Amino acid sequence: MSDSNIKGHIFVNSFLHTDKFTQHYKWLKEAAKKYGAELSIIKNSDIFCSYKTSLEKRIIDILKEDSFVIYWDKDIRLGRQVEYICRRIGIPVYNSIDSIAVCDDKSLTYQKIWEWNQNKTDTEKIPIIPTITAPMTYTNVGYTDSVFLDKVAEEFSFPLIVKECYGSFGKQVYLVKDREQLEKLVLKLGGIPHLYQKFISKSSGRDVRIEVVGDCAVAAMYRYSVNGSFKANITSGAHMKPYKPSEAECKLAIKTAKVLGIDFGGIDLLFKDNDKEALLVCEVNSNAHFKNIFDCTGINIADEIIKYILNQGKEMKK
Repeated sequence: MSDSNIKGHIFVNSFLHTDKFTQHYKWLKEAAKKYGAELSIIKNSDIFCSYKTSLEKRIIDILKEDSFVIYWDKDIRLGRQVEYICRRIGIPVYNSIDSIAVCDDKSLTYQKIWEWNQNKTDTEKIPIIPTITAPMTYTNVGYTDSVFLDKVAEEFSFPLIVKECYGSFGKQVYLVKDREQLEKLVLKLGGIPHLYQKFISKSSGRDVRIEVVGDCAVAAMYRYSVNGSFKANITSGAHMKPYKPSEAECKLAIKTAKVLGIDFGGIDLLFKDNDKEALLVCEVNSNAHFKNIFDCTGINIADEIIKYILNQGKEMKK
């Protein structure tokens, strides 16, 4: 079933061609068609972020008949311009560009949650991992001394976690076992933004991914390492199985999504004090890949996203 009156575009990155990415776009297009909409793909190199050029008007020409836009990329500069134009002509963008930027930078994710936690009661707060953001330095300068690392080591002791602020699939996350290894890694990272975190030993090699769409936790899986790795990412060799989240886990995931401003995404939770519930926020993925959770649970997140967007459109028309 298709209704030509309901049209939208999904913005994707031009330079990611692997099946891991393109399959998600295909599923979202198929879901749109299933629920009576037409979703067209547009690549970030096909529509430029530009100022005082003839290309500015092209964005309006392409989007003017849309009912919605899905922004499935991390090209924040283009996203801001697209969102600004969409706001002017009354087209909602999912997810918002600010929320994508906050989730893309792990230090901003923690900063946003920390700000929200201020003046909240302990029961209202979102539990997060104790974190220190690395002092900013310049790419061509790096760290000319490493004395500040003494304070990091004193705060967290060893082992501790070092994470690059930008990264996916666990590839930019490191377990550091002593002061010498910490200094060597940090000097190598140089001007790459990164942070330091307490190592949550009770959740080593395991976590819970909860997919949130709107006010609902629509799917969840338990990820666990079988090769001794401290990482629970499937791309790092971890296994997965369906997971039935508790009410507290669902509420935490939904609250976290709302605080960060995302309409849908994957919330990664760690186990802190016991083996029964994962109630510590680790990371948030604004446009989370959902093939693994589909393979694990049989739930198609693309369907849930499209249904949510179309229902939002109906609510706006009332």
